[in-house]
Amino acid sequence: MIELRTPAELEEMRPAGRFVASVLEETAAAAKVGVNLLELDAIAHELIRRRGAESCYIDYHPSFGASPFGRVICTSVNDAVLHGLPFDYTLKDGDLLSLDFAASVDGWVSDSAISLVVGTPRDEDLRLIRTTERALEAGIAAARAGNRIGDISRAIADVAREQGYTINTDFGGHGVGRTMHGDPHVPNNGRPGRGLPLKPGLVIAIEPWFLQTTDRIFTDPDGWTLRSADGSRGAHSEHTVAVTDGDPIVLTARG
Repeated sequence: MIELRTPAELEEMRPAGRFVASVLEETAAAAKVGVNLLELDAIAHELIRRRGAESCYIDYHPSFGASPFGRVICTSVNDAVLHGLPFDYTLKDGDLLSLDFAASVDGWVSDSAISLVVGTPRDEDLRLIRTTERALEAGIAAARAGNRIGDISRAIADVAREQGYTINTDFGGHGVGRTMHGDPHVPNNGRPGRGLPLKPGLVIAIEPWFLQTTDRIFTDPDGWTLRSADGSRGAHSEHTVAVTDGDPIVLTARG
């Protein structure tokens, strides 16, 4: 079911967006060479505890997950691009890390992701990350009342194709509200003018993710982490966005 939020409800959602953004900022700042993924998860867990928020991940067990997730943040490294289950891995110089975090504050959920290079960057990794960020910006710009979901999807795809990346549509954006995942699905490729009409009060997570040389993925033996089929690296950017009568509101804006 598609739910539209009132202006008052959108204001109530802002604290969750600010909290999610702050957790990503703190965990990204802590992601240094020599830091373990479980340390990053522990940082996010402590921030949740201090805020009195609720994790959207720890008990999350959808049909595609082998078991409840059991952690509070996704940490996807190098050829992992989505749903990275934190494990005993120490970050190395040059690792490409994607952090994806969602939490509930006062009953409202926000969801966001960021990618970064730990230590010395490779040019091709920076280009990949920047492409996901530019695609996210394009998707947000298209999230206006009167447009359709396909306009967001096509805006994302245009940026990816311009840089030579192919696009997987198995996983994409989604509705956000009282729960982390809801309708509508927001694929990262589509046809303009098609799909659900965008109306004021619609809140969605827009999340471009691309791999360097493939659009095929497989599930790691941990039952969660999604990796590229050819070992190439991936990046992921995401914001929770509200459609309004005017400009879209980025509820998870950082900085």
